[in-house]
Amino acid sequence: MSTAKRVVILGPTASGKSDVAMAAATQWGNVHIVAADAIQVYRRMNIGSAKPTEHDQSLVPHHGIDVCEPSERYTVARFMDDIAIARTTIAAAGAHELIVGGTGLYVTALVDGLSMPGEWPEIRAQLEANEDTAALFAQLKSLDAQATEKMEPNNRRRIIRALEVCLGSGEKFSSFGEGVAQFPETSTKQIGIKWNRDALRARIAERVHRMVAAGLAEEVRALLAEPLGISATARQGLGYKEFIEYIEGRWTQEEAVNATILRTQQFAVRQERWYRRDPRIHWVEVQTDPIAEVTPVLLSALA
Repeated sequence: MSTAKRVVILGPTASGKSDVAMAAATQWGNVHIVAADAIQVYRRMNIGSAKPTEHDQSLVPHHGIDVCEPSERYTVARFMDDIAIARTTIAAAGAHELIVGGTGLYVTALVDGLSMPGEWPEIRAQLEANEDTAALFAQLKSLDAQATEKMEPNNRRRIIRALEVCLGSGEKFSSFGEGVAQFPETSTKQIGIKWNRDALRARIAERVHRMVAAGLAEEVRALLAEPLGISATARQGLGYKEFIEYIEGRWTQEEAVNATILRTQQFAVRQERWYRRDPRIHWVEVQTDPIAEVTPVLLSALA
């Protein structure tokens, strides 16, 4: 019997990585899947996050899914703690660990480990009370110009988090991120799925329309009706942010659909840029069928 391994299958959203992971895991046997996805951690956020189905989860053990309530603020540090517990289960089973990503920072954290800054809720609350995002961005630029080079000036959530760390720790937020720019040797094999840009854009549009047909609007409406509501972190999920605008009457459904497609396509580009920096990733260029074309490569990595 081969030694248990840790392998990553990654790629932009809608690239087919979850399908490839399931195909490889069911063929190989004794594989546990770790979802490295910042939205699949939330319970009842199923359609918009393209969460593995209950059937898939019954066939292959999954971790990193349904670990918190939509009302909670979930962080990379908490994710690492949750997966550390999951890894004791995986090790006890003598199983291979197949990481499916997803969220680039989550994948990096699992492959290389990161030095994660703490949290300062009182400072964060004060920052969140300031509705002037441009002023917050300017404040961050004065404290940590390097951090602002890696985020959009309207990404309020990231700006507030960076300021929270700067003000709470007395250290620059960018000083905690050195691990994401280093690519040390690792025994973890990483397989990447690469599509032609136009083909991926079409796949994203098709998937968004499938999500709408599957009841994305109803899912968002139910989440908004929950007594504790949805956290700022969960609200940023692709599709969720846009359909909240629709449910709350600010956009038409067509506007929400089009905005979801566009933002998802833009996010896919950012995902590719993130992963492209890592020279350790073995890329597979897919022509038509990711399961047929990538699964053999993934099985070889598990061997």
